[in-house]
Amino acid sequence: MPDKQNPASAPGMPVIFPPWLDRLQIKYMNPWMRPLSRYLPGASVIKHRGRKSGKPYETVVTTYRKGNQLAIALGHGKADWVKNVLAAGEADVRLFRNEVHITHPRVIPAGAPAGDDLPWAVRLQGKRVAVLVADIVS
Repeated sequence: MPDKQNPASAPGMPVIFPPWLDRLQIKYMNPWMRPLSRYLPGASVIKHRGRKSGKPYETVVTTYRKGNQLAIALGHGKADWVKNVLAAGEADVRLFRNEVHITHPRVIPAGAPAGDDLPWAVRLQGKRVAVLVADIVS
């Protein structure tokens, strides 16, 4: 059930984290985690551009890769970085120490069958939250 108070909440994209945690993560945790993400498995940095400003952004996310697909559980709902990636149709992601380019991003709504082509952890999380799935090009 979408939270009417949170603008990131949309049909099929429930928000499970409170808004104050979003602000804390953006202001304090992301700047601290960005340099460490290079050494932490699962922690990745997605590089995207603003929809209107064109300003480059870097956001720390937890990614899951299986073959040529990359999946990200969207516990924060339809955050700005998700909107930016969907609008651009592509982004660059630093996975551990490798840089990859993703294209054709799409959102699988919460509770929708994700199929066997996604990692087990994402299929499990996809029961409660939406999942962003994209194809890896490089």
